[in-house]
Amino acid sequence: MTSTARITRRLGMSTPIIQAPMAVASTPALVAAVSNAGGLGSLAVGNMDANAAREVIRQTRALTDRPFNVNVFTHVPPQADAAREAAWLEYLAPTFARFDAKPPASLREIYLSFVEDVAMYEMFLETRPAVVSFHFGLPSQAWIEALKAVGIVLFASATNEEEAAAIEAAGIDAIVAQGWEAGGHRGRFNDEGDRQPSEDEQLGTFALVRRVVARTSLPVIAAGGIMDGAGIAAALALGAQAAQMGTAFVPCPESGADAAYREALLSGQPPRTALIRAISGRPARGLANHFWALEQVPGRPAIPDYPMTYDAGKSLNAAAKAHKESGYAAQWAGQAAPLARSLPAAQLIDVLTRETREAIAAATAFAQ
Repeated sequence: MTSTARITRRLGMSTPIIQAPMAVASTPALVAAVSNAGGLGSLAVGNMDANAAREVIRQTRALTDRPFNVNVFTHVPPQADAAREAAWLEYLAPTFARFDAKPPASLREIYLSFVEDVAMYEMFLETRPAVVSFHFGLPSQAWIEALKAVGIVLFASATNEEEAAAIEAAGIDAIVAQGWEAGGHRGRFNDEGDRQPSEDEQLGTFALVRRVVARTSLPVIAAGGIMDGAGIAAALALGAQAAQMGTAFVPCPESGADAAYREALLSGQPPRTALIRAISGRPARGLANHFWALEQVPGRPAIPDYPMTYDAGKSLNAAAKAHKESGYAAQWAGQAAPLARSLPAAQLIDVLTRETREAIAAATAFAQ
């Protein structure tokens, strides 16, 4: 099944390109540049409280009058487990010691899930961003209906058909079909710490997009492993209405990525990516680093829930960076990271749009 209501037309987009929400990397300057160039920029506010989120929305609106997306995390709130958390901190202690530091005395829930964040919900009702997107699940049906009632377009991420069906049943406006290749946190529902048995089918972007398009009537946005116009054209051919791209925008000068992150993507050495759980407590694809190595150690303790684990991850990264070591940073990147290029965001949008048209024209010529 396919939807006749194109999400790009509804949002006034002139190109089917969505810049993925990325904590730190998604600055107001990047988001505004993408939206001004005809795409859809996305702010990540899952790591903020309502006041901070209000401020970055204000800053972005000062730079663009075009629609943009604001993304929140809708994870299952963590289950505190003092023994498990203490064991994880003890496991990390020798690594902290390498940088003349100690782990936190205990782990905190550093990010409040949107499902419990009444202040963020009320701020959205007041500020009415054009798009709000959900990652890791869905909020209450009452909140979904209230956000829609004030004119907000809603997206939600799905990694399989069951999640896509739940998104459609909830009345969400579009599905972000996130394939296994995607950089950043995997949007799978209910996948915290080591608590859940792994039943992830690990669907790739193209298989997932095709399956979701065939079984739902909602617009589908392809996400994962798309870095150029050929990838966008392929996603469109499979029935997606747009492509969401994150890693492609990390090297842009408007991005908030630090020098080490940019250098790792653009060094000319094809970076290896891995799905890493030990940084935050949920699987997230990034450049394989020392945290990934710590996760692979046989007999290591169970990983605490998201975002409790992130409290330790951020502390260890800060200690390492103080000693000029970037190997504990969350450098999220998809499997097509070697295709990254450094261009201003508006220029990148122009190049991607041209490449997409050329790829579609080449396919059409072949068909003739």
